[in-house]
Amino acid sequence: MEFSLEEMREHLAALEARIAEACKIAGRSRDSVKLVWVSKFHPAEAVENAIALGATDFGENRVQEAELKFSAPRMAKDGSRVRCHVIGPVQSNKLKKAAIVADCIHSIASIEAVEKLERVCAALPGNGAGASQGKILDILFQVNAGEEETKSGLDVHEAEAFLADLETRAGNYPHLRFRGLMTIGKNTGVAEDSRECFAFLRGLQQKFLAKGGAFAHFDQLSMGMTGDLEVAIEEGSTMIRVGTALFGERDYSKPVNDPV
Repeated sequence: MEFSLEEMREHLAALEARIAEACKIAGRSRDSVKLVWVSKFHPAEAVENAIALGATDFGENRVQEAELKFSAPRMAKDGSRVRCHVIGPVQSNKLKKAAIVADCIHSIASIEAVEKLERVCAALPGNGAGASQGKILDILFQVNAGEEETKSGLDVHEAEAFLADLETRAGNYPHLRFRGLMTIGKNTGVAEDSRECFAFLRGLQQKFLAKGGAFAHFDQLSMGMTGDLEVAIEEGSTMIRVGTALFGERDYSKPVNDPV
């Protein structure tokens, strides 16, 4: 059941208290953690309510749904443009549409996807300073840090080699900005079970950020959801992805409506 605006306001306050406390324990600034509102299977009206409450970043699993809600620019309460994050796995034939609608894709896990995104972005209208052609797209690489068969992403034992290989090819991807790593915590219901994989991801991210060059902007860690956000923040997450706790339960039986 969808939350009303006032219910969303109450749940946001409770969530913000959790984030603030986790940041305090970790000795971090609250501003160092971005809240991505996961709006998948929630209607456009819910997105408008979230924007009214100050939301600036939204996460969608499916490209088609992201197109419905975010193809037309939306302005956040602070005057900035709302950012769309594609956080679910993207099939090869959907990469072009994902590149068009997304400001950031969190789920890249192959060289083939990187190469296709570069070709697509090179042909899109420019969005960078002084750019006449070519969209600059932020991407994160998904790692299956929990080593679970049901999860997508780079194999935890091959992720470092993948990034090292990418470094040798980086000059081929001028329209892609490598921003960091993403993972999904272990599906055990116990937040502490995800600490080791979150710590692993941070170590890998820090190692490549220190290299500079193609990884000069590699400062983002997308990890942590409603059940494990405290552990994720303690281990360095810069983006947490929260949906149901903010919007209410999703109704999977109803089609998502067109944006208002």
